[in-house]
Amino acid sequence: MRRQIQILQNIVSRKGSSKILTFSIPHVFKALQLLYQDKFVSRSKLSQELHLGEGAIKTLILHLKDAKMVDTARSGTYLTEKGTKFCENLTKVIPRECKLAKCRIASKKYNHAIILKNFSDSIKTGLEQRDFAILYGSSGCITLIYKNDAFVFPGESVDCLEDDQNTKKKILEDLSPEENDVIIISSSNDSFVSEVSAKNSALWTLATG
Repeated sequence: MRRQIQILQNIVSRKGSSKILTFSIPHVFKALQLLYQDKFVSRSKLSQELHLGEGAIKTLILHLKDAKMVDTARSGTYLTEKGTKFCENLTKVIPRECKLAKCRIASKKYNHAIILKNFSDSIKTGLEQRDFAILYGSSGCITLIYKNDAFVFPGESVDCLEDDQNTKKKILEDLSPEENDVIIISSSNDSFVSEVSAKNSALWTLATG
């Protein structure tokens, strides 16, 4: 997985230009997710979904083309064979995400949950995941491990969702966790911030795990 993240890192490098880029790794990841899901994606949709201006989207597409991950046609931007394979590999580790309502463990208006398959051995205290999320404006981020049919904080054994069956049911239904899976939940009063910060936390967990 570290190699996958390094590829994303290479895509967001400046390519010899001194111009500071307005997009970064989680933006590239979300763009690839959109392309993997929709096949053809217009620049306007990328701009809307990534909260980036037209110029930034053009630069992002150019960087993705340089990496041979995408190509363009009249219908929009689409994944190449290399890009499709890359997404398939990353989706094996990050197969699902979901939004959670405000609850006891995630107290902001918007809460974005993302699953990392069989990655519990790489989690220490959860503080690292929080720090990765805060870099993108998160108001709070928690890390849960699915163990013995329970959602536990790192280093603990008590089900932290025992008294919140609605949230527990939502995560079980939407993320389908299995033993030793990791769930990162990032919170914010802004929907996009909660999502992009959760993605950043997940990706850097893969890079450093």
